[in-house]
This record gives sequence, C-alpha cells and structure tokens, in this order.
Amino acid sequence: MPELAPAPPTAEPRPMQPAPVEPIGVTPPPVTAPAGPVEPPAPVTPAPVPEPEPVPELPPAPTPVAMAEPAVAEEAPPTKKGWFTKLKEGLSKSSSKLTDGITSIFTKRKLDDEALEELEELLITADLGPATAAKVTAELARTRFGKEVSPEEVKTTLAAEVSKIVTPVAKPLVLDPALKPHVILVVGVNGTGKTTTIGKLARQFKAEGKTVMLAAGDTFRAAAVSQLKIWGERTGCPVVARDTGADAAGLAYDALERAKAEGVDVLLVDTAGRLQNKTGLMEELRKIVRVIKKLDETAPHTTLLTLDATTGQNAHSQVEIFRDMVNVNGLILTKLDGSARGGVLVSLAEKFKIPVHAIGVGEGVYDLRPFDADAFAKSLMGLSAD
Repeated sequence: MPELAPAPPTAEPRPMQPAPVEPIGVTPPPVTAPAGPVEPPAPVTPAPVPEPEPVPELPPAPTPVAMAEPAVAEEAPPTKKGWFTKLKEGLSKSSSKLTDGITSIFTKRKLDDEALEELEELLITADLGPATAAKVTAELARTRFGKEVSPEEVKTTLAAEVSKIVTPVAKPLVLDPALKPHVILVVGVNGTGKTTTIGKLARQFKAEGKTVMLAAGDTFRAAAVSQLKIWGERTGCPVVARDTGADAAGLAYDALERAKAEGVDVLLVDTAGRLQNKTGLMEELRKIVRVIKKLDETAPHTTLLTLDATTGQNAHSQVEIFRDMVNVNGLILTKLDGSARGGVLVSLAEKFKIPVHAIGVGEGVYDLRPFDADAFAKSLMGLSAD
C-alpha cells in the first residue's frame, strides 16, 4: 500500500482588526428670530340654540297580568239519561243481532213451537246461553203462546225476563268506611282490562273524596307496571311498584303496610293474569292473599274479576278458574261496546250469581259505570228508556 503524503502545516489565523469609523458630524438647525406679538382672535358668540319642545309624558305601562294556566277539563259523570244513551250505543252490536233476528222470526206470525225454537236458537247464538234461552222462551210461551205477536212485543217481554235474571246480581261496589284501607284485589286474564279498570276506579273514588293507593302487583309485565304508574300520575294516586320479576306477594304486603300507616281509604292491587302458566299463577294469587291476611285477616275485602265481553262463553271458564284460585266476590264486564256478545252477562248472572259491580262501554273514565239491570235489559233489546 503506498504511503500517504504528509498533510501541509495548518496556517494560524490572523487576528481581525476593526475598520476605523469616522465620526458623523451633526449640524444644528438655524435659530429663527421670534416673531412679533400676535393679537388674540375676536371672541365668537355662539348662535342661540332653541330649547327643545317639551315631550308629552306617556301614561305608565300597565302592570302585566299573569295569564292563568288553562284548566284541565275534568270529565263529568253522565246523567242517567246520558248513560242510558251511551249504554244503548255500546250494546248496539249485541242488540242489532237480537232485534234483527226477532224481527225476521215474528213478522206477522203466531207464537208457535217452531217460532219458539227459532227464538231459542237466536238467544243461544247471542251468548245468553242454553239455560237462559230456554228459561226466557218458556216464559214467553206461557203468556203469549198461540197468539200473533209483534217483534216489539217479543222484545219487551224478553227485556222484562232478562231484567229479572240480572237484577239480583246488579250491586254497586260499596266501600266500608270503617276499613283503612278497603283492600280491592283485581284479578283476570291479561287483556281483559285489569289495569285500566283500576285506573278508572281510582279516578272515581278520588272524585268521591277518597284517598287511594295503587299497587303494581303484575310484576311479570313491565308494560303493566308502566301503565299503572301513568294512571297514578293522572289520578294523583301514589303507586307502589318494584322491578320486573319482583315478588308480587311481597309488593302487596309492602303496599298494605304503607297504606295502613298513611291512613289511606282504598288500596287497589293489580295482579298478573298468565293463564298459560295456570299452576304458577294460582300459587302466586294465593300467596298474595296469604301475606295480605298477615296484616289484615279480613283482607282482601273485595276480589274483582275483570271479564272481556268479546270472549263470549269463554268468560264462563274464566270465572270457574279464578273462583277456584281466590274468593272472587265481584265481576266487572269490560268492552261491551266492542262486541256482539253482550248477552254473556245474562248467562253469567244466571249460572254463577256473583255480583256484577260495573260494566264498561268505552274508553272514558265514566264509561265504566255501576251495573243497572233494567237499563241493560232494555238496551240489549234495543228498547228506549221509557
């Protein structure tokens, strides 16, 4: 490998000398001799400013008046005449089926065996039931057999017979003022209107000056609890509720304990209605009754069964099922306005003899009314109130 030549010696840097700076000369400005004295300007007199026109005083602004909040119109209970009209409208589907059939059978015709047989079949199809149909036609035959009868005469006679059958069970729901609270247990199949019935009863009891508490005992359905809470807000009634799936009997116990402590007049207890699990439902209802009796051995004082009129003769099996589960001592028939099967009420009265406290023919609070036997019988047959 060739040898590298030695690097040349590094030159030492020379010190930098600053360049000489020449001083800058400043020439002072020439001095000017002072000018002669200046006379002051003549004073300027300002033009007179006209005084402003006086502004008329405005009247004081009126004190704003607070607007009253619009009052919520309370639904007034109907008069007796108004209720009959509502009932007749509600039963129009049932009455049309009956009156059209009666008119078809008895136009210019004597009351003979064939006519009675046709009438009996008509009454059965209108859900009055075989026993009731046989009883009513037998009474009609006793008074009018062999005579020419008009459809109007037949309807009048049938209305009188229906009234006789249902009058013994037409009993209003009476609260015992000595009970604090009067405990009402409401049972029934899901969809029969239990929760809505409770809300309507609560509104009516409140209108009578009663204090009311609601217990959301259908803990299986979140929708039922929510619905009852809405009714509680509408009616101003406290609602005792728990999470979905909570023990219904424990909730009923807590509700009664609180109602007693607060001196509440009425405690309305909602319940489940899952017939698809009949055994479980039966045990749940019986447990509710047992725990309630630990606080008040006479409670529940009223056990109401809600029945949907649109179910027709199936209502009979529901009465039998719930009567075996708990001591049902009152019926409420709902949705009569949506059915052509209103005659089922007659067969229920004939067979079970359980008091019918109220019937429902609409969505309004006062469309749930005490059961009036005579008004019902006339409406069912399409007759007027008089």
